[in-house]
Amino acid sequence: MAAPSYAAADKPTVTLSKTEAAKGADVTVTGQGWRPGALLMLLVCGQSDPDKGVIGGTNSCSNADGQAVTTDAKGSFSKVLPAAPPPKPCPCVVHVATVQGEQAAVDTDLRITGHPVAPLPTPTGDGKLAVLAEPRLDGSSSLLTWFGAPPSRTLVFTVGNLGSAPVKDPVFQLGTAHGVFAPQWEDRQWKGIIQPGQKAEVRLDFELAAGAHGDYQVSLQYAKTLLATEPWGVDRPWGVTFFWILLCLVVPAAVFRIGMAVVDRLRPRDPKRAGRPARHRGVRLPEVTVRLPKLGPAPSERKKPPAEPDRGAPNGTTAALPWFTPDSAPTENHPNRP
Repeated sequence: MAAPSYAAADKPTVTLSKTEAAKGADVTVTGQGWRPGALLMLLVCGQSDPDKGVIGGTNSCSNADGQAVTTDAKGSFSKVLPAAPPPKPCPCVVHVATVQGEQAAVDTDLRITGHPVAPLPTPTGDGKLAVLAEPRLDGSSSLLTWFGAPPSRTLVFTVGNLGSAPVKDPVFQLGTAHGVFAPQWEDRQWKGIIQPGQKAEVRLDFELAAGAHGDYQVSLQYAKTLLATEPWGVDRPWGVTFFWILLCLVVPAAVFRIGMAVVDRLRPRDPKRAGRPARHRGVRLPEVTVRLPKLGPAPSERKKPPAEPDRGAPNGTTAALPWFTPDSAPTENHPNRP
């Protein structure tokens, strides 16, 4: 199987179509040796140097005119970037850095015609801090976080002073980024002194916005130098979702009960029962039985229609019995028979 065209030892490079440009002119930025499929951010920054980096941080860059580009399968890219004047004076550079994943950054000189130039600020002290151990996030989510409270963690890392002067009360920049967005940096000061050749454990507390969830990336930098990054997966506040579901069930039921109570109050009552105490308004058994349909006789028990009278009999009289006639009464024909 052929070896991939990108290797971890490759150093990313950036070249510009021109080293000097007028304000607002387009400059083509070309790069090679980057990680394939990496999302890159391109900015024009002032108060910067290719060897020292962006000293003023991203606040010294023209962020509004920045560009984003994704490298191809070979780790190359080409993008047109406007030479927008940065808020800080030159020396200026084109700053290219990865947005997520493995961190990499390259700065290339760019002169902007008509933009002011000033010397770089003199660094104070010779102390240099570096992260010596893999950082970690301490803490856990509470019950309130499950209902939308701001999730919080503590970034724990060990730094060592590799310089020749002590570092007193260093100020770190802690940034949190959601997805592919740029980190939002905040200053965090650590109280203490780190002597040359010594190390110290630093703990920095931070929290996200209320209801935050998803994949976040925590970044740490000192003196505008990125020291470490740590991913953080924030769980969704399912308690809020459960609350809304419960609310959708309870509110209609409450409205229905209130409506039924109003209808029951406005219903006209029987004046005969006005003075009686209120009773349960359930349907009584006699009312049920009255409403039931009356059952008719069975077909076999139904009355047969009366037989038609004899046509020879006189009108108004019934048919004579076969064993009895008016002239054969016992009392008339046999008066002396006991």
